[in-house]
Amino acid sequence: MIVVDIPQTFGALLIGGLFAAVLTGAVAVQVVVYFKLYPMDPPLVKALVLITWFLDITHTSLIWAALFQYLIFYFGNAEMIDYITWNLALTVAFTAVLTFLVHCFLAHRIWRLSRRNWYLTIPILTLAVLRLASASTTTAEMISLHSFTAFRAHFQWLFTLGLALSSTVDVIITASLLFLLHGSRTGTNRLNAVIDSLIRYTFETGLLTCAGTIVTMLCWLTISHNSLVFMGLHFVISKLYANSLLVTLNTRQIVRRAQSSSSRDGRIVHPIVHLNDPRLESTITDLYSPNIAFDKYNSQKLEISVVRSVEHNVEDGCERTINDA
Repeated sequence: MIVVDIPQTFGALLIGGLFAAVLTGAVAVQVVVYFKLYPMDPPLVKALVLITWFLDITHTSLIWAALFQYLIFYFGNAEMIDYITWNLALTVAFTAVLTFLVHCFLAHRIWRLSRRNWYLTIPILTLAVLRLASASTTTAEMISLHSFTAFRAHFQWLFTLGLALSSTVDVIITASLLFLLHGSRTGTNRLNAVIDSLIRYTFETGLLTCAGTIVTMLCWLTISHNSLVFMGLHFVISKLYANSLLVTLNTRQIVRRAQSSSSRDGRIVHPIVHLNDPRLESTITDLYSPNIAFDKYNSQKLEISVVRSVEHNVEDGCERTINDA
């Protein structure tokens, strides 16, 4: 008789499914916030958000369909935990597709910030494609074998390769963005504050997705062969990527507000935004698009200057606008 550790098998899948459902709710909130804050974004970006949302909902549906089979259909038959259902196998493929979309989006940002440096972008895209191929093959083999024991015996290296590639791409993307954003710093304190905020958000989101992937891989390699803790953690990985993408898009408004409102000596000053620095063109366009654009047909770049000063008179209790140009 096969000895089954219920907490590390059924329990791990159940807890992973619960956390995945919670994070799916977070993704839905992020999508609603996105469409409220950025109704003028390009259709391609809106399509990316909707596709991400659809993949996330489908992924969660597959998780709960698999849990229903394990916990209801196979109730009382603990040995069936070694059986790989088709919906559980498909969660690996959906995670890979969503991860691939996020990696491509971030690679495009790197391409823009690096002023179309293909030598930096192509390796990222190549590794992302390999990660997608590895995960797709993993799903096919899981469906074919229908057994975790058989899959571990023959294709343990394949699942490990997919997770390793994913974490490697995360590290490269995060390091590249941090380097490029740091290189965009100028002598303007307010603009440097904006870039520092972007650096912080980039580091936090990149660290979160990379840590989730690495922890899953370590559980897959180190915990006993009859444990499914790695699969419970794998449920959550796609949610981390979906949330990181939406956080990247939604924090543009927060950073913009932080850049445009600063108080000093009783005055609120909205700073001048100059777009004639080639080092900042990609950074500012990526941050403020589509509200600020460049003239694509003339060699002269567009410059927008907004200055507003407000003077507060405490004695009269009144407020006068000194200059608004």
